[in-house]
Parts: sequence; C-alpha cells; structure tokens
Amino acid sequence: MQRFWPTALTIILLITFRVLGSFFPAVLPNFQPVVALFFCGALLAGSWKGLILPTSIWLLTYPLPAMIDGKTEYLSPVFFLISASAFALSYWMGKSLARQNTAILLLGAVGSSLVFHFVTNLAEWAFSPLYAKSLLGLWQSLWLGPEGSALPSWVFLRNMVAANSLFTIVFLSARLVIPRFSFSQAVLPSR
Repeated sequence: MQRFWPTALTIILLITFRVLGSFFPAVLPNFQPVVALFFCGALLAGSWKGLILPTSIWLLTYPLPAMIDGKTEYLSPVFFLISASAFALSYWMGKSLARQNTAILLLGAVGSSLVFHFVTNLAEWAFSPLYAKSLLGLWQSLWLGPEGSALPSWVFLRNMVAANSLFTIVFLSARLVIPRFSFSQAVLPSR
C-alpha cells in the first residue's frame, strides 16, 4: 500500500499536465511530460515494465490535442505510428543510458527531445501539404512552422527540451525516493 499513493499521485499529475497542455497550448505549447516519461521509463521500472505507465497515459490522452485543436489528421494511423515510433526511440535512448550519471541522463533527455522533434516534424513535412517537399520545406517544418502559424516550430522544440529536462529531474528524484516498481509489490496481499 505504501507504493500505491505515490504511484497514483504520479499518474494523476502526469495526466493533469497532459490535459492542461492540450487545453492551453498557447500558454506553454508542448510543455508536457510524455517524452520524459518514455525516456525515464527504463530508469523507473526497468525492462518492458517501464513502458506500461507511459504508454497507458499516452493512449488515454492521445486524442485530446487533436480534438481540441480540430486537427483530426493527427488521429490517423500514420501519425499515430509515427508518434509511437518517436516515443519508442525516447524509451530506447533512456534504456541505453540507464546506468549513466545524472549529467549524461540530462543530456539524454535533451537528445530525446531533439530526436522526437526531428522524427515527428520530418513526418509532418513528408505527409502534410503545408510544406514544400524540398530542403527548404523540411527546414520550415523543423524550425519555422507552416506559413501563417502563430508560433514557429522552434518554440515547440524549446518547450519540449525544457519540459523533458524538468520532468527528467523530477523522475530521477522520484527514483531516489520511491523504490523500483515490481508487480509483486503492486498486488495487494490477500487476507
């Protein structure tokens, strides 16, 4: 039972940040914990178990930004698979750095933000009619955003790097306070 409340509180906070980020994208666009959660999944739970919490939270909240912004193209299977691939890369990066010191992990958090941004914006460039299929169009997708956009793409990248760094620090701190998750600990003892 001692693990239930910290885990429940973490899940509630993560979903809250994801939902608030979806409802108020103009305040802090892309300032959400999901990439950090995938990056830190292997650190917090190890092996495949580290994918359960981030994948569950992402699947529960995935349609929110698209529905709120009215951008239903992001609900297509192609964009879903691209996002899933980018999250898997973030998890793999975290797993490969799991035994490193804090400074390397923070650099890895920044790196996973860069990789996520590159993969998803590369796909946006490739599949969206908003971008010319040229190097200039790719640059526009990665840095400037579509013409007429209220915010350039670099703002989303900046906020993702900031959020990923901050939440990685939070998750690393939690690792010191909360012991590793195990399914045997999660099952309540029978009476």
